Amino acid sequence: MPITKSAEKALRQSKKRRTVNLRKINAYKTVVKEFKKLSASGKKDDMQKLLPKLYKKLDKATKGGVIKKNKASRLKSKAAKALSPKTA
Repeated sequence: MPITKSAEKALRQSKKRRTVNLRKINAYKTVVKEFKKLSASGKKDDMQKLLPKLYKKLDKATKGGVIKKNKASRLKSKAAKALSPKTA
């Protein structure tokens, strides 16, 4: 347990930040899972509707420092690639 006042405050802050970060992590992960499920079933229309939501969740997670910028870019690219028509 923290002894000094500043350590107590730091503990309170870190607990709050952890809950916020976990919410953001869970939010983007659930959307990614939902997108993957739609991709596996081949529902392009639903995927198209979900893509902006996916982008928004990834951008918010990146802005908050929950995930790195390149990871968000990689996930967005993968989603867009899954949505685009296959070329030979």
